[in-house]
Amino acid sequence: MLTAQLDVVVDGTALSLETAPGLFSPSRPDAGTLALLSHVRLSPEDKVLDLGCGYGLVGLWCAKRIGADRVTLSDVDPEAVAAARGNAVRNGLPEVRVLESDAFAGIPDAGYTLILSNPPYHADFAVAKAFIEKGFNRLALGGRMLLVTKRRDWYANKLRSVFGGVRVHETGGYFVFEAQKRSRDYAGAKPKKP
Repeated sequence: MLTAQLDVVVDGTALSLETAPGLFSPSRPDAGTLALLSHVRLSPEDKVLDLGCGYGLVGLWCAKRIGADRVTLSDVDPEAVAAARGNAVRNGLPEVRVLESDAFAGIPDAGYTLILSNPPYHADFAVAKAFIEKGFNRLALGGRMLLVTKRRDWYANKLRSVFGGVRVHETGGYFVFEAQKRSRDYAGAKPKKP
């Protein structure tokens, strides 16, 4: 049951969103999410995945800017998926693809140029580990992953170990991590024999 309406403008892009008490940050846009969006640079050719989309703020913001056909939203929570689908329609983006998926299990494609996520960083690191490792495999060469958390060291080290490097932006008490896929194999992986 959707119970709150948020009318938000982020970097000049307006969205009208309905939320519910059981969803993440139902009464206002999360400060970490806004920190993440402040570092997102989109191009019209991007293929974007909003991983753990909640009610859809990040993915719908991207879709308004580069087109609904360029963006996929996913979440493990069926209520979040329903809210994101409703919000897509509410914002004139009914063709946005919204998938119910536990991490990447229900996402059939790859070749993303941008994966965005505000992972559940207050829990153990298993979810974030899967997002980072499996996300690397779903990115196109040159693609980027941006994550936002309040924890720095574990995420910086994990992204560095998988991607070979990471940029860390500190914004409003949050850390926005940006890593780029520069090779087909994890950093430090032994080359595959022909």
